[in-house]
Amino acid sequence: MEYAVVIVASILAGVGTGLVGLSAATAMVPLMIVLCPTFMGQHGVYMATAIALASDVLASAATSATYAKNKNIDLRRGGVFLGCIIVMSIVGSIVAYFTPPIILGGYSLIMCILIGLRFVVMPESKERVRKSKKAGLTGWELAVSIGFGIGVGFCTAFFGSGGGLMMLVVLTSLMSFERKVAVGTSTFIMTFTALIASISHIIVEPDIIFECWDFLIVCIVTTTIFAIVSARFANKVSGEVTGYVTGVTLFLLGIILIVFNNVDKIDATYFLDFFTVLTVLGAYVGALSLILIVVRYTTKIPDYVFRKLIHAVVYTSIIPMALLTDKWVVTILVALVFYVIAVLGFMIIERFSFYKTLFEHKTRHKVAFDFALMYGIMVIMLFVFWGLMGDSYKYIAITSILAWGPGDALATFIGMKYGKNKLKNRLISGEKSVEGTTTMALVSFACTLVGLLVFSSIPWYTCIGLSIMVSPVAAAAELYTPKGFDSVTVPIAACLTLCVSIFV
Repeated sequence: MEYAVVIVASILAGVGTGLVGLSAATAMVPLMIVLCPTFMGQHGVYMATAIALASDVLASAATSATYAKNKNIDLRRGGVFLGCIIVMSIVGSIVAYFTPPIILGGYSLIMCILIGLRFVVMPESKERVRKSKKAGLTGWELAVSIGFGIGVGFCTAFFGSGGGLMMLVVLTSLMSFERKVAVGTSTFIMTFTALIASISHIIVEPDIIFECWDFLIVCIVTTTIFAIVSARFANKVSGEVTGYVTGVTLFLLGIILIVFNNVDKIDATYFLDFFTVLTVLGAYVGALSLILIVVRYTTKIPDYVFRKLIHAVVYTSIIPMALLTDKWVVTILVALVFYVIAVLGFMIIERFSFYKTLFEHKTRHKVAFDFALMYGIMVIMLFVFWGLMGDSYKYIAITSILAWGPGDALATFIGMKYGKNKLKNRLISGEKSVEGTTTMALVSFACTLVGLLVFSSIPWYTCIGLSIMVSPVAAAAELYTPKGFDSVTVPIAACLTLCVSIFV
């Protein structure tokens, strides 16, 4: 039975690597740690990650060779990125050995779902103009290569999964690589990072060779074969096709494995809570969104403010989700299911003319992508602070989310209507004002305070102090974040401030 699971996991890993340059561990590790007893022990996740990284070596090498034949690799501009990733992959391998398996395993399951959602929403990265192979790095690209290279290298070795996608996002979004060139370059980099990380894992835990040599050989051979086939397919079809195939497969796989991993804990109350929370959430978001749509058509509310208000509705929806159940698995599954329903709805209605009047300046699938960012950060925070750390810390996730949504929406309205004192700095994205930023800080303070008072057992005077510390950080993060990503950076900034204040 274990061999069958390992073979299926290797096939999925090879297909993901060949199609879109995903790390083999994205599909392999979740399947192995959930369905194979061999990888359920103290260092089971670590051993599964090492095998996945070893499988990545030949699979990535074969994939990058195929892309190289089609002239879809740019090493001149990716060299610094490669160097930083290699150095940090050694550090990540060592740190991972001393990390509890529940963190590594839980991350693998959640990332499997979120990466799947990313490709469902945006199956193909935005096409870029192919730069000359002789073009050097700009100052911005050098900074991105160093900064993100350090982070991606550590995460690739530490978690084993997500590295391929992170490289793809950095290369396409921040360094303007054309999609196929980005895939080819990222898989080339993964060849070396996977090699170094897998060797580091084996040196730290030699039992990987002695106890799992048979699984290691099966995974390497199977993953490589299917990576070669998939890479040839990917170079002949559109990126949209490969993106949809990858996204749907990973999303369904992640949901199935999370349910399977918790099947012994599931009883009738889980199903009752699930449908109760999903119904209330749908009513909450649906009713408020309907009101905003009516306001949109009956007033002169700007498109930008309307979208921010929709964002506020989404982020405040974490309140009914957290109040109606004490089961973190239910809350996360509800968030994921509701997100899928919302995305399908957007994909249907965006074909009609009235959609363009609601979101005048949004490109195809952009609203769905915004939802992916918001629900993605929401799911990750709930999993870390509620699922891993327990009920007593779920308030950190909830409060961090609330620190952004309502404040950002109201700040946008106040800034556009009353913002006379403009803030000017080359690091500030868009047009910001003193009035809007002040509003952001004040509303963030109020929402943070409410979140702490309702969901934590912290004394009220301490809640006030924590809110005073979080609100200016949230306002600063919103002020300096590039347009479109404050829905991620503000909750993270608020979360880090809370964690430092509470645990240090």
